[in-house]
Amino acid sequence: MRQKIFAICDREEAYALRMAEYMLEKMRIPYALHLFTKVEELEKFMEREQIEILLIAESALEMLREEYIRGQVVQMFILQENDMQESDMKENLVQRNERQERGVPVSYISKFQSPERIVATLLESAQGLADWCRIGTQTSEEVKLIGVYSPVKRCLQTTFALTMGQILAREHKVLYFNLESYSGFGQMLGREFLADVTDVMYYFRCDKDKLALHLPSIVQNINGLDYIPPMQSQTELWETDGRQWLELCRKIVEVGGYEYIILDLDDGMSGLFDLLRECYKIYTITRDDSFAVAKLNQYEQILKFHELEEIADKTVKCRFPVFKEVPVNLELMTHGELAGYVKAIIREDLYGK
Repeated sequence: MRQKIFAICDREEAYALRMAEYMLEKMRIPYALHLFTKVEELEKFMEREQIEILLIAESALEMLREEYIRGQVVQMFILQENDMQESDMKENLVQRNERQERGVPVSYISKFQSPERIVATLLESAQGLADWCRIGTQTSEEVKLIGVYSPVKRCLQTTFALTMGQILAREHKVLYFNLESYSGFGQMLGREFLADVTDVMYYFRCDKDKLALHLPSIVQNINGLDYIPPMQSQTELWETDGRQWLELCRKIVEVGGYEYIILDLDDGMSGLFDLLRECYKIYTITRDDSFAVAKLNQYEQILKFHELEEIADKTVKCRFPVFKEVPVNLELMTHGELAGYVKAIIREDLYGK
């Protein structure tokens, strides 16, 4: 089951951060907390996720298009910002609700009061929130790390990982995490990313508890699959060890409620074996040519030399047939011969069917 989402949206960044920090420190709510200071970022997020509770400033609500509210918000709390009497403000907004936010319960909170009083109002008014806070955070099933790594290059490793991720994302909350030295991801998507894995690691190292405030604006989505844009420089790969990558993965799961994380791994990173050791399953793609066989044999000898048989035991070797056509568009990976092959692997290895 996907973790429910509590979203805060206010264009006044300092206020929004203070509110979010207080909730993270004091409420310990079981929802994934997402912070937005730009309405367009909230709309983009709502294209793929439903929000259980939306706390939004009045001025931000005026900019939010109605189609993003209907069907995507379960409960909404509006932070009043002007000097109108509360009864007049409520009547005005109720009329707007009947016209645009039909079916969404709306409550009204004065923005200019302490976070303590705002939280008290939320606990009193939000459906089920007080009961959840009394129960405490519920533990969900442990996330499954799926490693995709091969010493053989140009073997469709990333194509395989993205295909598996998009297929799994139809029924689960999945994060694709690319740790290759040169992913070429931005060029393949025709996009430039303002933030990537390097920024996520920076926030994680500076203040782990506040990563939840920054992660939603960094995570991107392709065909239902969440991903963090890969880094543009190898430096972070060299400087970050396996233990740190694992800690970051655990924190991301805590924040985002992921059921699967697919790790697209590379020789150039530090701590490769540490990550592979923690994976639930490892998929290693190979080919029949002599160089591919020699590289795979050497890799397996290294595992044996370092007494890492547990990695070998969890590894599934994939030797693909010759596909007539492999999708070039990263959003079409769930179609074609390779997708059929991956679906069979998911049924057998992950679902046990």
